[in-house]
Amino acid sequence: MAVTIGVPRETFPGERRVALIPRACEALGKIGASVLVEESAGVEAGFPDDLYRARGASVTNRAEIFGKSDIIVQVRSLGANPDAGRADLSLLRSGQILIGFGEPLTAVREIPDLARTGVSYFAMELMPRITRAQSMDALSSMATIAGYRAVLLAATTLPKMFPMLMTAAGTVTAAKVFILGAGVAGLQAIASARRLGAVVSAYDIRTAVKEQIESLGAKFVVLNIEAGASEDKGGYAKAMGEDFYRKQRELLTEVIREQDVVITTAAVPGQKAPILVTAEMASALQPGSVIVDIAAERGGNCELTHPGQTVVHNGISILGPLNIPSTIPNHASQMYGSNLVSFLKLMVIKGELKVNREDEIIRETLVTQGGEVVHARVSEKLGLAPVRAGEGR
Repeated sequence: MAVTIGVPRETFPGERRVALIPRACEALGKIGASVLVEESAGVEAGFPDDLYRARGASVTNRAEIFGKSDIIVQVRSLGANPDAGRADLSLLRSGQILIGFGEPLTAVREIPDLARTGVSYFAMELMPRITRAQSMDALSSMATIAGYRAVLLAATTLPKMFPMLMTAAGTVTAAKVFILGAGVAGLQAIASARRLGAVVSAYDIRTAVKEQIESLGAKFVVLNIEAGASEDKGGYAKAMGEDFYRKQRELLTEVIREQDVVITTAAVPGQKAPILVTAEMASALQPGSVIVDIAAERGGNCELTHPGQTVVHNGISILGPLNIPSTIPNHASQMYGSNLVSFLKLMVIKGELKVNREDEIIRETLVTQGGEVVHARVSEKLGLAPVRAGEGR
């Protein structure tokens, strides 16, 4: 009997993405999985129900999705959808698999509640950064979109054009754009700002990214400060000490003073975003300048950021956009769905469901199983009882 995968409509306010697009459903059919999609689940991303039917999926109601599916895939599971997502708890059943973003390192109430349903919950945020998991790295996929979108937001807010132009009315100088943080989002922001013709510079505490920054045509800003170990063994940024951030802010003020646009991208999984741009530093910018803080959902890298709002301070616009990938739902859904398909292929083998906890990817993303939180790092962050040896990281 084929494995059934369910795709419910997203219920988080303003969420326009869908977990699987029609083409992904067809790909899953080739490995022996059938797909159930809730009515209108993909409409806001540009995928009407008929496209799903044409690719072999069945379109039905939410109750049937949860009642008949072996695996439920979502963009935002309960932890990342703390209010509306609670309605799904009564629909989940023991032994069912749930996959999605779920803020597992901060969802203090939601993760234990998911555990009590008996589901095996896999958090896409915990995907290990190893070569074999690159095609499943949904955080990087969404960061790519966020970096691109941040530049467009800056370009439409800045009262200048980005490129240098030689016109009959004289020369228009290029805008100066500074990117703070050169992870996936930062590198995409660099590439996008360069395509629009801006003069781009960037800074990251990891000097190893210098070559990547320069390969995209940006200048790597060097600060005379010792960073030490700036990333963890999983390849994610580590939080640094307050002394480091204070010295960093002092040195960055002089760099920021010359910029038209500052885009901040620094986020540490499971923690509040570090303050990289203080109110005093922001005040060094010229009136009309723009700060786009794409770490706003984690509290923001700028002291003046108000998540979900645009603040004007001394003539400087500080943007704190939320849920940026949802503003480009078509390609965001395409990329996320592709990540899910690659992940699901580890569990669905010739139409049979096989969850191998010896596989590092499975083990590192599994948060709950059999009524317990089985991920050591999540248990520690949430202050839960320790799990048995070998059950998660």
